[in-house]
Amino acid sequence: MSEDRTSPFWRAGAPLILASKSVGRRQALAQAGLPFESRPANVDERAVEAALGPVGADAIALALARAKAEAVSAGAPGRLTLGADQVASCDDRVFGKPATMEKAAELLHFLSGRRHRLHSAIALVRDGAVVFETVAHADLTMRPLSGAFVAAYLGEMGEAALSSAGAYQVENLGAQLFSEIAGDHWTIMGLPILPLLDALRRAGALLT
Repeated sequence: MSEDRTSPFWRAGAPLILASKSVGRRQALAQAGLPFESRPANVDERAVEAALGPVGADAIALALARAKAEAVSAGAPGRLTLGADQVASCDDRVFGKPATMEKAAELLHFLSGRRHRLHSAIALVRDGAVVFETVAHADLTMRPLSGAFVAAYLGEMGEAALSSAGAYQVENLGAQLFSEIAGDHWTIMGLPILPLLDALRRAGALLT
């Protein structure tokens, strides 16, 4: 998928490659005025996680973002490629996208009434070398949820609940889950745009 367009700010020639099919991440790049192409990465996320051993949420998110960027960058010599991933943590437990609707319900019941942290990682790669990488954080407090609400929420969301860490999308029905959110919009969406823009300027890809 291509969302390339002429930009008065872009200085890198060929557009940025986004190693993701995420609608939210594509929207974030488009809204920031960045020309880009979307090329989803074929990465076994569970295998990447298993190879890491016992590490924290930041390391997991970074490893996944880096693996996606590197996989796509291999087929795009000379191009800037952006990988992104997001995991969540709560009470020493780290979790990503739930595998099934049953796991999604279990996760929502676990998060109910608790505060958890989103770890949103990005990795910018060119010709196999990491140009920039970072992790940004947001803290979200989920209100106490009834069993009836969880069932109704998942019934409305369907399998879209399986596409995001925590089984929610704040920009949609997920807004009903929370009592408090501390963090910027882009980090919650899974693409911390401000550090990305700064990195692109320092790399000479954006007008300063």
